[in-house]
Formats: sequence, structure tokens, C-alpha cells
Amino acid sequence: MIKTKGLRHININVRDIKRSLEFYQQVFGMKEMFRDGGLVFLTTPGGDDTITLCPADANDPIGGGGVSHFGWSIVNKDDLDDAAKQIERAGGKVLRRGEHAPGHPFLYFTDPDGYVIEL
Repeated sequence: MIKTKGLRHININVRDIKRSLEFYQQVFGMKEMFRDGGLVFLTTPGGDDTITLCPADANDPIGGGGVSHFGWSIVNKDDLDDAAKQIERAGGKVLRRGEHAPGHPFLYFTDPDGYVIEL
């Protein structure tokens, strides 16, 4: 079993990054953490949450909108190698690994039904 701190973030596809960024800042007071390519990472001050705004792809099966993945916060970032092995043993598929920014490693994978999850 992979030890997590619970559900950590949600990645949403948006048609206009600037418009969505302004919306989440104005409505929820969210602050920009950093950017990774076209992705914008936001957090609520004093919270432990993240919403990632992702440019929508018009060729996406859901029409460019919706949730592209959700993420769990892993207890120990050094456990990602072991987590990848556990995911594959349980019937998942590792998609890719890397860092969004220094000190922010990630592991994308799918569950057996193809839902994309990130640690």
C-alpha cells in the first residue's frame, strides 16, 4: 500500500488560462505557486490544496473541458520508485515521471480503467 496524506490536487482543463486564473484568484483568493509549461499551479493561502489549470485541447474526447487527472500527496517523495512497482503489480500503468519544479517530483499513472492519477 502506498502511504499518502490524502487527495491533494485536481487538474482541470480550461479554455482560457488568464480568465480562469483571474476567476480562482478573485473568488477563492488563490495564489499562483509556479508554472510548468502551459500549466498554472494555484493554492489557497493557509491551505494544503492545489488546482492546476491546464490549457484545454479541442481534440480531447471530452471537448477540451473537465478533469484531466487528480493527485494524491505521497508521505515520502523518496517512495516513488516503490510506488511505481506497487501500481504496476496492482494492474495500473506508469505513464511518466519528472519534476514540475525543483523539489516537486511527480509520477503519473493510470488505474485499471484508464483514469489518470498523480503522486
